[in-house]
Amino acid sequence: MAPVGFSTTFLIAAAVLINFAAAFVPSSVHQGATVGVGSNAASATTLGMAESSSDSYDVVKVDLDDERDYPIYIGAEFDEAEAGKILRSHVQGNRALIVTNDRLAPLYLDKYEAMMKEGGDIQVDTVVLPDGEEEKTMDVMMKIIDKALELGLDRKVTFVALGGGVIGDMVGFAAAIYQRGVNFIQIPTTVMAMVDSSVGGKTGVNHPLGKNMVGAFHQPQCVFIDTNTLSTLPDRELQSGIAEVIKYGLIRDADFFEWQEKNMANLLARDSATLRYAIKRSCENKAEVVKADEKEAGVRATLNLGHTFGHAIENGSGYGVWLHGEAVAIGTVMATNMSARMGWIDQGLVKRIYDIMDAAKLPVELPLDSPMNAETFLKVMSVDKKVANGQLRLILLKGELGNCLFTGDFDEQAMKDTIDEFVAECSGAGKVAA
Repeated sequence: MAPVGFSTTFLIAAAVLINFAAAFVPSSVHQGATVGVGSNAASATTLGMAESSSDSYDVVKVDLDDERDYPIYIGAEFDEAEAGKILRSHVQGNRALIVTNDRLAPLYLDKYEAMMKEGGDIQVDTVVLPDGEEEKTMDVMMKIIDKALELGLDRKVTFVALGGGVIGDMVGFAAAIYQRGVNFIQIPTTVMAMVDSSVGGKTGVNHPLGKNMVGAFHQPQCVFIDTNTLSTLPDRELQSGIAEVIKYGLIRDADFFEWQEKNMANLLARDSATLRYAIKRSCENKAEVVKADEKEAGVRATLNLGHTFGHAIENGSGYGVWLHGEAVAIGTVMATNMSARMGWIDQGLVKRIYDIMDAAKLPVELPLDSPMNAETFLKVMSVDKKVANGQLRLILLKGELGNCLFTGDFDEQAMKDTIDEFVAECSGAGKVAA
């Protein structure tokens, strides 16, 4: 089948390179690509992102226009008095609403409520939501709005998201729409949220027809990461979050990928210094991309490597069956497979990607009892947020480690062959999607 054309690729790539050349290392833009991202991302200092550190924590700055910059605090040895002072400094009014889930509330809610209340200047209320990806719905998110209205909270309130990606996305969306926008703070408690979803202002809920299809861009006042919360994170969720860490190395930071290959055992063992470095390096990468492309017009889309396939797996299997990072891991391997089919990457890189997923204890294939089939993949992918003018665009790997493309100019048959290979032994393979 002939490759799908994409006429605007060079215009977008040129715009990104011209507008943000001072902000990030120039990358090689391959022919037919909307955006090509080069390897060996520079340090935060080189990129112009303000960064500071102390013995107890690091600070990475997300640099935005209109005085909307905000810090990401990353540490494992926060003094509670200092942590409380940091958090309160980002509350502009005298009311705060902490939102968490029923799994985390017994572990951390009292601690953070006390921190926010210290000094008596801020009145703090709380909301506890049910845990799980299947709860990431409009109805559950509206419980935040209901509570805010019941309490009579005004536009000076600050919502506080205490939890993983589900809580962060829902609280951010509630903050974006409550009285047309109020401030919020992210306190992520999972690797997934720390390295990805808490940074950059993407918020939203799932819809039965697609993941994160209802939402808004709404940036937090700060992101506060205490890596000690990872001590209570189940192993499966830790591994899921590492899928997003691996992503940064694949799409733009080859040195970081090579560091991960050497340090994966320490990451899984929750070594404090290793986790702190991995989270900091991931946040530096994410902050650089968000600075360049806040609303995902081009280069930011590359952060979705594996997500188009992965979101189809989450949706088609039923929300909650797969953790997000697990589905993204399989999706990343599918994108790798497709890239190799088109001759864009060599088999050496393919092997390294399979090896690092295996080292991270992440899935690389669908199980035999999966309901997925080719029709389900194509149906769900057709309404992906990266579809433009009816044309699907994917993030694929091309060239050396650390390079990728966001493009609609790919061999559609290679995509279909990849899907067919991955669903061939699934129980749903012979069924027609509803």
